[in-house]
Parts: sequence; structure tokens; C-alpha cells
Amino acid sequence: MDSQIGISDLENIISEKLFIKIEKWNLYLGDAGLSRHLAIECISNKDQGPLEAAKISLKSINVKVGDGVNNIPLIKLITTSQIQELGEILESFFEN
Repeated sequence: MDSQIGISDLENIISEKLFIKIEKWNLYLGDAGLSRHLAIECISNKDQGPLEAAKISLKSINVKVGDGVNNIPLIKLITTSQIQELGEILESFFEN
């Protein structure tokens, strides 16, 4: 598989399915500009297995808050079910 195509394919899936959860508001990662970075991180952690790759990748991405002085790890901004969903996305993505 061409890695550029693979990254773009995973980025598109992440963009449409995963979101940051703030109170009752959902901000999809594609709209937040985080899906490509997450796709690259997930692919680079592929050897850890799907769920662990998801967790490691989400922990490694810091989201700038406000004027960028503060950062929050992405894993703290998404729900447990979203982490599981990312693991399932990666499982099916890595199999292909």
C-alpha cells in the first residue's frame, strides 16, 4: 500500500467518525484540523496493535487551547467509546 494513500484514507475515516467532546458539543477531528496528525501517529504506532496504537497516538497529540499557551492531550478530550472506535478503525485499516 502506498503510504500517502494509506494516510489519506485513514485521515478521511478519522475526520468523519471521531470528535472532541466538550459538554454536549461534538467537534469532529477533521473540522478541528487534527485528523491528519492522528492518522500519521496511528500508522507510526501500528506495531503496538490497534487499540494500543490508538491510545499512544491520542496521548502524543497535544491540542492547543485558547491562545495556545495551554495544551491538553487529545486523549483527554474524547470519550472512552471514541477511543474504542479508533481501535476498531485501526484494526480494520491495518488488516487491509
